Amino acid sequence: MSLNYVTSVSVIIVLMQEVTATSRHYVDRLFDPDPQKVLQGVIDMKNAVIGNNKQKANLIVLGAVPRLLYLLQQSSSSLELRTECSVVLGSLAMGTENNIKSLVDCHIIPALLQGLLCPDLIFIEACLRCLRTVFISPVTPVQLLYTDSTVIPHLMSLLSRSQRTQEYITQIFSHCCKTPEHQTVLFNHGAIQNIAPLLISPSYKVRMQALKCFSVLAYENTQVSMTLVNVLVDGELLSQVFVRMMQRDQPIEMQLTAAKCLTYMCRAGAIRTDDSCVVLKTLPCLVRMCSKEHLLEERVEGAETLAYLMEPDVELQRIASTTDHLVAMLADYFKYPSSVSAITDIKRVGHWNISCNGILSLQTCYALAILHELQSCQIAILQLDHDLKHAHELRQAAFKLYASLGSNDEDIRKKITETENMMDRIVSGLSESSIKVRLAAVRCLHSLSRSVQQLRTSFHDHAVWKPLMKLLQNAPDEVLVMASSTLCNLLLEFSPSKEPILESGVIELLCSLTQSDSPALRVNGIWALMNMAFQADQKVKGEIVRCLGTEQLFRLLSDPDTNVLMKTLGLLRNLLSTRPHIDQIMSSHGKQIMQAVTLILEAEHSIEVKEQTLCILANIADGNTAKELIMTNDDMLQKIKYYMGHSNVKLQLAATFCISNLIWNEEDGSQERQDKLREMGFVDILHKLTQASDPNLSDRAKTAMQQYLA
Repeated sequence: MSLNYVTSVSVIIVLMQEVTATSRHYVDRLFDPDPQKVLQGVIDMKNAVIGNNKQKANLIVLGAVPRLLYLLQQSSSSLELRTECSVVLGSLAMGTENNIKSLVDCHIIPALLQGLLCPDLIFIEACLRCLRTVFISPVTPVQLLYTDSTVIPHLMSLLSRSQRTQEYITQIFSHCCKTPEHQTVLFNHGAIQNIAPLLISPSYKVRMQALKCFSVLAYENTQVSMTLVNVLVDGELLSQVFVRMMQRDQPIEMQLTAAKCLTYMCRAGAIRTDDSCVVLKTLPCLVRMCSKEHLLEERVEGAETLAYLMEPDVELQRIASTTDHLVAMLADYFKYPSSVSAITDIKRVGHWNISCNGILSLQTCYALAILHELQSCQIAILQLDHDLKHAHELRQAAFKLYASLGSNDEDIRKKITETENMMDRIVSGLSESSIKVRLAAVRCLHSLSRSVQQLRTSFHDHAVWKPLMKLLQNAPDEVLVMASSTLCNLLLEFSPSKEPILESGVIELLCSLTQSDSPALRVNGIWALMNMAFQADQKVKGEIVRCLGTEQLFRLLSDPDTNVLMKTLGLLRNLLSTRPHIDQIMSSHGKQIMQAVTLILEAEHSIEVKEQTLCILANIADGNTAKELIMTNDDMLQKIKYYMGHSNVKLQLAATFCISNLIWNEEDGSQERQDKLREMGFVDILHKLTQASDPNLSDRAKTAMQQYLA
């Protein structure tokens, strides 16, 4: 049996050697001095490579591409030869990604773009077809389309030549429009007015590619979207053309892409969220795409687009949650496929019965059997690969859509968490191998963590803080940002998870986040510490100060990111609460804190930043011994006086709180403090503020004045 197997492998090797020899013959014919023989050689090569990836790879390795490109670019070559060369190159491009890389490395794109200057339509179409095939590959650098500034306007001018040029060019545009800069280039060269008429082309392929073009042009682009909303196509508004394309009798691909166009226009602010084309057409269409009667790819795209559409709008979220049982429908996304059954399928298709009919030799039968079995297993593995890939994408899409649905409404969040095994699925998602699924799962968790009820029930029952903490130990920044943001909510004072998280040694982790280069991670790190310090005991506060370090704390107080500064001030305010804590922290760090407060009050900061800083000062003024750091600092007292007379009521109120705490009658030394502040003119200011139009400010000033009258 082993001898027969070795013989069979030998037969395969011989067959492969024959293929290589044949490939060499095809390449050699390209160098024949007779142009007719060269043409025939190219035609024969074209026929040989159709559907034969091995032959394509051999021809590329043997140097066919540079010769084909040379023949294509020679003005002495006949148009027929140049056209056939571009057809063969296009066929080679339909092979593997390595084929594409080889073609790009041989500078196929500039050669084909140059070919578009030829007036012959058949040759132009062949070049465009090949360019289309090259550009739709993920390994082709799309920037190559924009290197020469004359290319885009020339492509625009070719749109009118034929339906094929329209199809190929719009497909190239839709695949090569990846950045805002690309959108701007296409927009500035008349993409909208040139492509809009193609939406009513008699050719479905042209209509479809034009539609895809508009979806990539409008994505997160206000300028394009605002222009699109006013475009007329044959007397009809473009938005209505898109609505017609979403009708149930249209192909699914067209319905989905039209829904994406309207979604992007809506998100860019060109269409209101309560517009009928959004509420009655786009949203129901996308919900429909989530049902299990559709292909996996369609369900993924439908869910992700729907999540994006309603992400900022609570009313759309409420409508979607009650449309076609969407919340329950999404649970099916987690049930497909069963990887076990898929592996069983591989084993089943791996057993093929190849019988020898007497005409072929036994060795050839063995060789064919091996080839057949390998091919069958490869197909099954590819199918498994496809299914598992889409299983990941389905879970990712479901998590994203649940996150969007539950981002605002308490009833929707409750409905989500009560869906079959939902919390278990989220917890499992946090440890998935796919980074995209982990990110989507933590986004979903973050959305649900905004609910006080869920923090107290589902989150506590499933101990979600444990996998979340594990995720925070080693994850890319994008996952860390979302996970740490979720942790901030779990550390709120009413969350039962706060205590076990504290006991897990989270402070050191959070302090390390405050040193990140990412502003979002610094914000979340300090935000979580701020929540942790709220009404905490002295031990926890001391641990935060010790672990964070005074140098880092004051570095954060001068952070260029306002959000980081605000959360750091919030942390400091929470640390400086309750008198024993205030006095203890100010006794050891008072000088630095007062210096930081001075710098912030003197600098150009927002009202919110200065209000928070004055509130910290008011807390210090509430300390038993700490208040002396203010009373012995005349410069600081003058600053408080200035803010009591400020035009902003919030700053006036915060500064008045500070003075009220300093002069409170029931505390030791109050008389001396009152006398000093009277001499500095504070009583006159307080008297004036009792007449303030803002009732809160007036009441606070009256309360302070009563301390003098008592």
